[in-house]
Amino acid sequence: MIAPVLLTCGDPAGVGPEISAAARAQLGTEVPFCWIGDPRHLPERTPWREVATVAEALCVSADDLPVLRHDFPRPAIPGQPDPLNAAAVIAVIARAVALIRSGAASAVTTGPINKKVLKDGAGFGFPGHTEYLAHLAGGADVVMMLACPDLRVVPATIHIPLAEVPGALTDGLLERAIRITHAGLIRDFGIAAPRLMVAGLNPHAGEGGMMGREEIDLIAPVVARLAALGMDIRGPVSADTMFHPIARAGYDAAVCMYHDQALIPIKTVDFAGGVNVTLGLPFVRTSPDHGTAFDIAGRGVADPTSLIAALRMAADMTVRKGTGP
Repeated sequence: MIAPVLLTCGDPAGVGPEISAAARAQLGTEVPFCWIGDPRHLPERTPWREVATVAEALCVSADDLPVLRHDFPRPAIPGQPDPLNAAAVIAVIARAVALIRSGAASAVTTGPINKKVLKDGAGFGFPGHTEYLAHLAGGADVVMMLACPDLRVVPATIHIPLAEVPGALTDGLLERAIRITHAGLIRDFGIAAPRLMVAGLNPHAGEGGMMGREEIDLIAPVVARLAALGMDIRGPVSADTMFHPIARAGYDAAVCMYHDQALIPIKTVDFAGGVNVTLGLPFVRTSPDHGTAFDIAGRGVADPTSLIAALRMAADMTVRKGTGP
């Protein structure tokens, strides 16, 4: 049995609390995890038990959700985010990272947050979870991967406007994303010799310069340089030919140039089961591949499939990294 995974509550007005309770109900003790948050925010009739330490979660009945209590200033109304709770949402993430870095837990799985709510309520200065976790880890060099059984994708640029992508793409940025992805596939996914496919930026991968020169001037030289060093890597290829089943069988991860180029394919292939993984951190972090879903929060219809997949993946990754017993 692995050490418990920490599960942060996310925005309590979103679906995080209800999918956390549902995940425990479905998983039982298959993946031991400990929820950090205010138990007042859990759905009514959720069976839960407060624990004083993460380790105590291992002794909690499979029928109960282990809760490491973190009191919030306000109750939660599903679908109505409260800016006065924003600072506590951020504090829970920081507490979880401190606990995992102290060795108290094996991994962290983060519940969905809403960046605008955190910015408005607490001056949150990060584009998202990934960047904040890198900050908490002392400025770790990270990339965001989205993973499901049939596809893994990494966007080289993440939360920036599409119009800014060509200017943001640099030789160093792209090589860094590829190198972190390659190392993460070996360390976190147990793939001894990863195969990488790199997308072009422009339609038809630029079509020989007719639709843009980024492929010729930037992407191809980076790919060629890394291939010469022994990396199994191909590209740039046209993104519209990369994601059908036969193409996916030829690589272990696709490195894409911008957010939607990576996320649209994986959400099409496995919308419910995708997992957000942060590669490059000194600890394991996963998250469900969806947001707070304020529009359906509290209605009892939120699907916990992605959270369950994220918890299972966190547990598997800790075993590969040797952080689980």
